Amino acid sequence: MKICVTGGMGYIGSHTCVELIKNNHVPVIIDNLSNSNKEVLNRIETITGYRPKFYKLDLIKEERLDKIFKKEKFDAVIHFAGLKAVGESVKKPKLYYGNNIGISVILLKVMRRNGVKNIIFSSSATVYGVPTHVPLVETDPIGEATNPYGQTKIEIEKMLMREHEIDPSFNIVLLRYFNPVGAHESGLMGEDPWGIPNNLMPYINQVAVGRRECLTIFGNDYPTHDGTGVRDYIHVVDLALGHVAALKPIQEKQGLKIYNLGTGKGTSVLDLVKAYDEANNIQIKYQIGPRRAGDVAENYADATLAKNELGWEAKFNIVEMCRDSYNWQKKNPNGYNVEPSEK
Repeated sequence: MKICVTGGMGYIGSHTCVELIKNNHVPVIIDNLSNSNKEVLNRIETITGYRPKFYKLDLIKEERLDKIFKKEKFDAVIHFAGLKAVGESVKKPKLYYGNNIGISVILLKVMRRNGVKNIIFSSSATVYGVPTHVPLVETDPIGEATNPYGQTKIEIEKMLMREHEIDPSFNIVLLRYFNPVGAHESGLMGEDPWGIPNNLMPYINQVAVGRRECLTIFGNDYPTHDGTGVRDYIHVVDLALGHVAALKPIQEKQGLKIYNLGTGKGTSVLDLVKAYDEANNIQIKYQIGPRRAGDVAENYADATLAKNELGWEAKFNIVEMCRDSYNWQKKNPNGYNVEPSEK
């Protein structure tokens, strides 16, 4: 299949492109490089031997996006593009609503206009809001998210669900996943955020290589086994393979499908730090800070449905995730070494 991968130069998108190529699909990347850079293309080519076509474009530019769709004649879309930092979304809600929902509206219009009726959407476990129980299952209600980032995912999911109601021939897979970590085993690709990392693992990585002095853990008074927040950390390669597996219901024209992608195991922040120390024989310095707005105590998945219907399940354990994360950062202490001005 020829697949438009929006945000394909980003952390999850780039790893997904690698796995798509390995499974004989043809990814075409559209990305504005706001939180990624052009070096990713070289790394994908080094790993796979194939260089995907890349368009630098903000999806808000509808006319140019339409021209790309007319030229490429895509079979499907995997939609990763969007702002993704929970903390930033609390501070800048209008930015997140305007960007994430706005670009998705335009993407859907262009897909409809060009007869592309297959989409996999990169959603999130945040759509479940404050969990009343764990693990979470796909039939649990979605409603009010605890932060604007999560709310944008809810609104986009609802928009796609409405699209399927209006046109049942529209094939949609909503992938609700949890906390991606890790990196490609080669150490050539990994998570490389601009500025101060908003996510836990890249911050730990930067402490490990001396770019940051100390990790701040946001809260140790949650009702969890050690007081720190519990999440479902999943290796980014497992997650990428989940997107490849999600092409099955698309190809079989199964309509609307929803899957959790996770390990089914909760890991606290302190558990993750200890696993990192163990995996890499290193001591991560940390301090305890106040809780962060928008965070919940526990959030992890039941991914049984994905196993039963897609034949997919997570393979990597938390120590392996930490090993691959450090391997990436150790080999690339300054990430991809491309400054924002060079993007």
